[in-house]
Amino acid sequence: MATTRKYSDGCAAAQALNLVGERWALLVVRELLLGPKRFTDLRVGLPDISPNVLSQRLVELEAAGVLRRTRLPPPAAIGVYELPPWGLDLEPIVAALGHWAARSPTLPRGLPLSADSLVLSFRTMFDPSRAAGGPLAIALHLGEHRFAADVVDGALAIRRGDLPAAEATLSAADPGTLAAIAYDGAAFADALRDGALQVTGDKAAARRFLGLFALPATA
Repeated sequence: MATTRKYSDGCAAAQALNLVGERWALLVVRELLLGPKRFTDLRVGLPDISPNVLSQRLVELEAAGVLRRTRLPPPAAIGVYELPPWGLDLEPIVAALGHWAARSPTLPRGLPLSADSLVLSFRTMFDPSRAAGGPLAIALHLGEHRFAADVVDGALAIRRGDLPAAEATLSAADPGTLAAIAYDGAAFADALRDGALQVTGDKAAARRFLGLFALPATA
């Protein structure tokens, strides 16, 4: 089994916890949902995990078939971890857990947020009813991370990579800056004035994009 502490229970939910229920395991999965990463990239996305614990989780998840080690093709030719199709099937589960926990009365605010975590939250918290203003093509530059977001016909598609034809590019060193605007009512104009957020291109499109997301009501 993949974990050091096992549930002796025939329920498939117990088996799921045997496979990904150890501390940090699902957060490692979260960091790989948008594509392969090196060990050092995972450490950046999960700064509080120790190298030994991360190594242990990776070994366990690989043994369970949740992730695999591979090498990127040349010219990169570096070793990375990635999710196979069965591992990628965890995305709606991670999203459902995030949506459920967002209703918690004790949901913490202002804690560090990885770039991938923010982007996955956008996938989860996108509100199609707010997308009536027409299509959008938005680039997100979060530190060294690049993402491309398209809103077409009331649906959001967001992926890792560049978007040369973006209407607007939002750049922030701290992903929490965008989260504060999208979810916590922080002022778009204040973030621009303070330099926490930079926008090139259509500022109205950038502002509209950050208005497409909503947390569910508190339980």
